[in-house]
Amino acid sequence: MAAFVPIVPVAAAGGRRAAALPSRRPVVVLGSRTSAWAGAAAARLPSRPAGRHAPTASAGVPAVPDSLTDAASSNGASASAASPPLPIKAPASNPAVEHLTSHPSIHVAPGSDPSLMDSVHLRLDSARHAPLTLVVVGASGDLAKKKTFPAIFSLFYHDLLPDDFVVYGFARREMSDEEFREMILGTLTCRVIDGAKCAERMDAFLPRCFYHKGTYHDPATFASLDEAIVANFESRLSESVANRLFYLAVPPSVFAPSAEGVNNSARAKGNGWTRVVVEKPFGRDSASYAALRSALGAVLSEDEIYRIDHYCGKELVQNLMTLRFANAVFEPIWNRHHVESVQIVFKEPFGVEGRAGYFDNIGIVRDIMQNHLLQVFALLAMEPPVSLHAEDIRNEKVKLLRSVLPLAADDFALGQYAATADGKPGYTEDDGVPPGSRCPTFASCVLKVNNARWAGVPILIKAGKALDERVAEVRVQFKPVAGDIFGGRPSRALANNELVIRVQPDEAIYMRIVSKVPGLTSRMEEARLNLFYRHAWEESKDIPDAYERLILDVIQGEKSLFIRDDEVEIAWDLFTPALTEMEAEDSSVVPEAYPYGSAGPANSDTLAENHGVRWSERA
Repeated sequence: MAAFVPIVPVAAAGGRRAAALPSRRPVVVLGSRTSAWAGAAAARLPSRPAGRHAPTASAGVPAVPDSLTDAASSNGASASAASPPLPIKAPASNPAVEHLTSHPSIHVAPGSDPSLMDSVHLRLDSARHAPLTLVVVGASGDLAKKKTFPAIFSLFYHDLLPDDFVVYGFARREMSDEEFREMILGTLTCRVIDGAKCAERMDAFLPRCFYHKGTYHDPATFASLDEAIVANFESRLSESVANRLFYLAVPPSVFAPSAEGVNNSARAKGNGWTRVVVEKPFGRDSASYAALRSALGAVLSEDEIYRIDHYCGKELVQNLMTLRFANAVFEPIWNRHHVESVQIVFKEPFGVEGRAGYFDNIGIVRDIMQNHLLQVFALLAMEPPVSLHAEDIRNEKVKLLRSVLPLAADDFALGQYAATADGKPGYTEDDGVPPGSRCPTFASCVLKVNNARWAGVPILIKAGKALDERVAEVRVQFKPVAGDIFGGRPSRALANNELVIRVQPDEAIYMRIVSKVPGLTSRMEEARLNLFYRHAWEESKDIPDAYERLILDVIQGEKSLFIRDDEVEIAWDLFTPALTEMEAEDSSVVPEAYPYGSAGPANSDTLAENHGVRWSERA
């Protein structure tokens, strides 16, 4: 049995960082790939003008210091006074949204936007005292009830919302304010602390919640929503600036009309900002995403759009950059010379269970791989960014994705769960699944990266439903020791060192090593250097839900954990060729059946073996 060696984190001397991050540099967006293999890929990804995604200074939004820690220590001194904006020629704008981007220069001075590592617990006065209306469009849906409203309440519970705020639910259902409050009351929790204080905070939160009936395609209902916000909230404020956040918890088919209604009738007044959160899926292929991007871009600026992928808000995913770039031990070995394979695994022990109508049109590749797992890969494999500001981080993610070879059908192994003798139903037995459906509930694939760091290293990605466990993790498997002097090494499955980053459940980081067994013996076994979050930090008992972090980032204007438009475009360009080939009517690709509750189809093991590796979690 493996030995367990706990690692206890030691607080760094000096506590919080004492100095601000390095100054921002003007953004440089890379052009098309020029390596020999990439002729066709370069043609599909047109070069982008430099500065297209440089952050713009939104009207009425005060400059945000580089570090909230530094801002607190300087008693709220103005960052813009200490660091004047650097004038840079603005990129050509879309005439349809010129009124949204009328500033003559782009602000890229230090402190022009929040940094990823700014503490969310140290609030700026400008953020706390700027009144805010949060509008949840699609308020009666499952996403809003299960995720959005609980996250907003948790932010209120932890005193992370502005002093003056209201929440508006917007949906087609007929409902009074009181009925709306009763609906969301059943979804609210206090995460850790319950009892009298929890009930007290709920009683303080619910009177701030209102409901407005409307349809997503009717501009008049957005106009009446605007009137209600002004009459019931903004007209009573002493501040001249009030902001509005719209969370589109609706199907993609109504993203565009909802955004148009916001733009035409419900924008923030005067110098207040308007921000719109869009949930995945962002289209279903390259063409549909291009249409969606065009529709949203006609009414919203890129700065106003926050494409949310909740996986980016998970604690261990947020920790990937810290693990890589704040620890000198990893960078020298984080490359093709030392890494044998990278494996990113997502497994669920249950089937679609009532989501068949949605899932059969999407499949596991679109639902999990093209977004959640690709984001994990990007953060894991990208080059060090210039700074921790949003555009610097996202530039590196885009540069990495542009170096990945487009996927073909033979890069995949597909599966679909089948019924078992003990009564577990197969996928096609679920209500809403058409007979003979070829929709995959399991997929694994191999990404091939053509750059100096990762060339030749297979990046294996796997996602599936109705499997043998619930887990999401990253496994970086290192190459065997060269010139091995130990004749009695363990089997190959234990011989390679491996870094495991477990995203869920039970967050942890551990290293698999080989160690001598204690005593008068030369026997060697696998041992683990463990960092279990629940043991290491008291704060791990209160890890926020991913949606809490992401909604708070939207309020603060921090876009590091949100997906830029060209990033989504490239992601679809990677997967669309394979999806088109696999889903063609005359396609010979048929998902392999695997029993409900098993480890998945055998063809996934074959895929890994064809690239000289094996799935590590099977070891």
